[in-house]
Amino acid sequence: MYGHVPTISRTIEQYRDLIGDAGLQEIRDLARPLTGARVLHLNIAPFGTIVSDLLGSLVPLMNSVGLSADLQVIRVAADFQHVNSAMYDALGGADAEWTPEMANTWLKYNAMNARLFDRDYDFVVIHDPQPAGILSAKLEQSGQRPAGKWIWHCHLDLGDARPEVWDLLRRHVEHHDAIAFSAAEYARPDIQTPLERIIPPAIDPLGPRNAELPRQVTSQVLHQHGIDDQRPLICQIARFDRWNDPVGAAEAYRLAKQSCPELQLILVATVEPEDDLSWSQWQQIAQRSREDRDLHLLSSIREVGNTEMNAFQRAADVCLQMSVKKGFAVTLLEAMWKGRPVVGGRSGALPLQIVDGLNGYLVANSQESARRIEHVLTEPESAREMGEAGHRLAGERYTVTSYLRDYLALFRDLAGVQNPPTGDPQKP
Repeated sequence: MYGHVPTISRTIEQYRDLIGDAGLQEIRDLARPLTGARVLHLNIAPFGTIVSDLLGSLVPLMNSVGLSADLQVIRVAADFQHVNSAMYDALGGADAEWTPEMANTWLKYNAMNARLFDRDYDFVVIHDPQPAGILSAKLEQSGQRPAGKWIWHCHLDLGDARPEVWDLLRRHVEHHDAIAFSAAEYARPDIQTPLERIIPPAIDPLGPRNAELPRQVTSQVLHQHGIDDQRPLICQIARFDRWNDPVGAAEAYRLAKQSCPELQLILVATVEPEDDLSWSQWQQIAQRSREDRDLHLLSSIREVGNTEMNAFQRAADVCLQMSVKKGFAVTLLEAMWKGRPVVGGRSGALPLQIVDGLNGYLVANSQESARRIEHVLTEPESAREMGEAGHRLAGERYTVTSYLRDYLALFRDLAGVQNPPTGDPQKP
C-alpha cells in the first residue's frame, strides 16, 4: 500500500466532559453496527495541514469506538508538487497556469497509486483532489470495481473552479459512492453521485493547538518571540497565499495602530509562499516587519509549532482571518474555542462561522477591519461576551466528536443501516 501515518492516542471516553454522557452514548450507538469495519483515510500530507491534523485525531477515535481505521498518504514526487499547487489555486478560481502536461502528471500519479492499492476496505475516504483519480484508475486497470464504499471528501470551495480543471476532476470523482463537502454552498450542481453529504470541518479541543495552556507557558512563548504580553495583540494564522490576504491583515493592523500605538500583530504562515504573488506579499510584509518591531512575521514550517500557535491565539485580543475567498477557516474555529473575538472577511464560509456582532465581526476591507479591531480593544465587556459566544458555537458545531458523528452516519447510510433520529439515539 502506501505510507502508514502514526496517530496520537485518543479514546472517545476522553471527550466525556465535552459532550456529556448522552453524547457519548449517541456515538457508541451509531458505531455499534459498524464494529470491525475496515476504514482507510487517504491523504496527500502526513502532518502539518489542517486536514492531516484533524485526521490524526479522527482515526484513533474511530478505532476507539470499534472500527478498524487507518491513515495513509499517497506516493508522489517533486514534479507533482507544482501540479498540486496549481490545481489547488485553479479549483479556488485563481488564474493559475494549467496545461495538458500538468493534467497528464496528475493522471500519472493517480494511476501509479491505483496500482499500489492492494487491500480491501469497507470504506475508503479520499481527501481532496490529489488522490481523487485513484478509484477511476483502479477501475480502468482491473476492469472491475474494488471492494467497499468509496467516498470523496472535498475540503475546498469549488464555487468558482476553473472549468478545464473541474471538468477533469469531475469525471473521476463521480465514480465514488458518496461525496462530502464542507458546506452546502460548496456543492457543485453539475456533479452526479449516489449520495451527497455535508460534513463541516472541526477542531480537536484536546489537541496541541487547542488544549488548555497555563498562563505562564503562554507568557513564556510570547517573550521568546519578542512579544509583550502586557500590550494589545492581534493575530492571524493562515496559509500564506493569495486567498488569505496577509497584506490586508497587515494594513488593518497599521490603521488600527494609529489609534492604539501599543498594538502588536502576529502573522503566522502555515504554508509558506508557493507562487510569485504570494512570495511578493511575503517580501512586502517582511520589509514592514523590519521597519516595525511590533509586526511579527513567523512560519509554522520553520519557526513555530502547535503549542506556539495555541499560545498566540490565547494571548490575542482579536484573531483575524482576512480572506478574500476561501473555505472554512479552521484557525478561526480554534480562536473561537479559546474565547477570542474574531474579525473576518465576508467571503467563503466565514459568514457561516462568524455571526456578525455576536461572536465577532464580518468586514469588507482593511479599513472596516481596523475599526472593528479598535471597537473590540476599547469595549472589554463586549469582547468578553463575543468570546463566550464563539466558544459555545465552536463547541456545539465544530469539534472532532461532531466530525466523528457525521462520518458514522455516512458510513451507516452507505451500509444500509438506518440512522437513529437526531437527538434521540436508539440502539440498533
